[in-house]
Amino acid sequence: MAWYDEAVFYHIYPLGLAGAPKENTYGEPQHRLNTLVPWITHIKDIGCNAIYIGPLFESVGHGYETTDYKKLDSRLGTNEDLADFVAKCHEQGIRVILDGVFNHTGRDFFAFQDIKKNRENSPYKDWYCNVNFWGNTEYNDGFSYENWGGYNLLVKLNQHNPAVRDYICDVIRFWVSEFDIDGIRLDAADVLDFEYMKALRHVANEVKLDFWLMGEVIHGDYTRWVNEGTLHSVTNYNLHKALYSGHNDHNYFEIAHTVKRLYDMGGSRPDGLKLYNFVDNHDVERIYTKLNNKAHFTPVHILLYTLPGIPSIYYGSEFGIEGRKERFSDDSLRPAISLDDYADAVTNNPCTRLIAALGRIRQNSAALSYGAYQELLLTNRQYAFARNHNGESVVVTVNNDDSDYVMTLRAGNAAEYIGALSGEKVSVNNGNIVVNVKANSGDVWLPLTDGNEKAVSPVGLDTVKAEQKPAEKTDSPKTEFNCAKEAVSKAVSEEAAGAASGKKAASENAGSAASDKIAVSEEAAGTASDQKAVSENAGSASDGTAVESKSAVQNAKSQTSEDFEKGKIAGLQEAILAIMEKNGPVTDQMRRDVEANVYHDSLIAWVKSFR
Repeated sequence: MAWYDEAVFYHIYPLGLAGAPKENTYGEPQHRLNTLVPWITHIKDIGCNAIYIGPLFESVGHGYETTDYKKLDSRLGTNEDLADFVAKCHEQGIRVILDGVFNHTGRDFFAFQDIKKNRENSPYKDWYCNVNFWGNTEYNDGFSYENWGGYNLLVKLNQHNPAVRDYICDVIRFWVSEFDIDGIRLDAADVLDFEYMKALRHVANEVKLDFWLMGEVIHGDYTRWVNEGTLHSVTNYNLHKALYSGHNDHNYFEIAHTVKRLYDMGGSRPDGLKLYNFVDNHDVERIYTKLNNKAHFTPVHILLYTLPGIPSIYYGSEFGIEGRKERFSDDSLRPAISLDDYADAVTNNPCTRLIAALGRIRQNSAALSYGAYQELLLTNRQYAFARNHNGESVVVTVNNDDSDYVMTLRAGNAAEYIGALSGEKVSVNNGNIVVNVKANSGDVWLPLTDGNEKAVSPVGLDTVKAEQKPAEKTDSPKTEFNCAKEAVSKAVSEEAAGAASGKKAASENAGSAASDKIAVSEEAAGTASDQKAVSENAGSASDGTAVESKSAVQNAKSQTSEDFEKGKIAGLQEAILAIMEKNGPVTDQMRRDVEANVYHDSLIAWVKSFR
C-alpha cells in the first residue's frame, strides 16, 4: 500500500489560478505562487490529501512550451517559493506532484537555441526529432523539425537519444532534491516512447519511496502504460466521458459498461488499475457546465469518489463554477479565483459541502480505496454497486431520475447500515437492505460499526439546484411505443449526421487544428443525443408497456445499426490517420494502434486530442 492508493487529488493550473499574464517577458520574478498558500488549508478542509499542480517551470506562454526545466516560471516566483509551497503542503499531510512536460520543449529552450545558432555544428542537433536543415518553418528558422500536435511552438524531443534521456532523468532528480516532490504527471504520455518511460520509471523507483508516475493518456488499452515497468496510473478519459454523458442521456448502462471494461483490464487486482479519475480538468469544460440537469452534480461526484480509481477535483469545480471551451482559447477553463470569495463555501455552498463530505468518506473507508467492485443493480436511471474489502461491504446507490427509487440490494455481514451522506439507518434483513434513493441523488451506505463515525457526513443532498434544459415541445400526444420507434429512427439519423460531421471535422483538422476541435466536440454531443432519445423513451415507460417499448427499441436499433457502426469506426480511424500524416511520418506501430482502437468514444477523444 502506497500513499497514492488512498489519495484524493486537487488539481491546480497555477498560471490561471494565480492570475499570471498570458505571455512571459522573462523579467523579475513575481511571487504569485505565494498567493496560493492559503489554498492549502482549503484543500485539506474539503478532504483532499494530494495536489497535482502544473505546469510550473519557465515557459513563454501557457506553460507547456518549456524554456527551463530547472527554474520556476518568472510569472510565479522563484525556486525558493516552490520549495516553500511544497513544504507547507507536507506540513498539512498533503502530497505534491508536478507536471512533467518531457515530450517536447519550447523554442526558447537552450538546445533549440543552440541549433538555431550553430545549425549542423550544434551538439544538440540530435536532441529533436527529424531536424532537416533543408527545410523551413513559419518562423523562418532555416530548418524544419517534428513537433507535437501540429504546432511548431512545441518541438518534439528525440527520446531515443541517450543524452536526452539522461538530461530528463537528471531533471527528475533535481526536482526531488530541490523541491521534495512526491510524483510527476507526464504530459502527452500517450505519445511518449515506451523505453523512455521505462527509464523515467527507473529513476522514480530510485529517487524516493512511493514516487508516483501518472501519465496523460486519452485513448487505447491503458494496461500498455499502467504496469510495473512504465507508469503507476494514467488519466481515465474513458470514465470522464461516461460520467457526464451517462447522466445527460439518462444512461447508466454507459457508465457501468465503461467501469466493467476498465475494471477487467486490471486482471486479478481487486481495486483495478488505480486510474486517475476526474470529471473536468484544464483541457475540458467544467462539469457544472456540461450537465444538462445541474442536480446531477451530486450523483456524478458520488460515483467519482466511490468507483475504482483515484478521484481528483479541478480547482474551482468544488464551488460549482462554470467553464466553457471557446473557439481559440482555454482561458475560461483556467480562471483566476479569489479564495476570499468562497470563504464560507464548505458550510454554505451545497456543491462544496458535498465534495467535502465525500472527501471525508473516502479518507475514512478503506473499502473505497482497496475494495473489489461488484455491480448490484443497473437500469438506465438507477445504479448500485458494492466495494468489498476485508469483510467490509460498502454499498453505493445513485439515481438520475426526477423521482425517488426504492432499491433492494445484497448487503454485507453487518446488522445495520447507515447512509454516510443522508445519515439514514437501515437494517439488514435476509442479507438485504431496502433503501430509498432520492431523485437526482445517491448515497454511500456503510456497515454501521463503532469505528466508522468519522466517515458519516450528513449533508443536504437536495440542495444542489435542479436546473434542467427545457424539454422539446410536441404537437400532439403519442403512445410510448410510437415515441420509442421515432426515437430509434431519429437516433440513427442523428448518429449518421454526427459521424459524418466528425469525419469532416477530423479531415479539416489537417488544415486547422484549432477550429476542428470545436467541430468534433459538437459532433460528440450530437452523437450522445441518440442514446438520450432511446434511453429516455424506454426508461420513462411503465409496467408492461415499458418492457415492450424497450425491447422494440433495442431490437430495431440492433438490426439497423451494426453495419453502420462498423462504417463509422472505419471512417474515424481513417480520419485520425489523415491527421497523423499531416503532422509527420506515420509508423507501422502507429497504424496498428489506430486500427486496434474500435471504440467510438475513444476515437472521438483521440481526434479531439490533436490540439
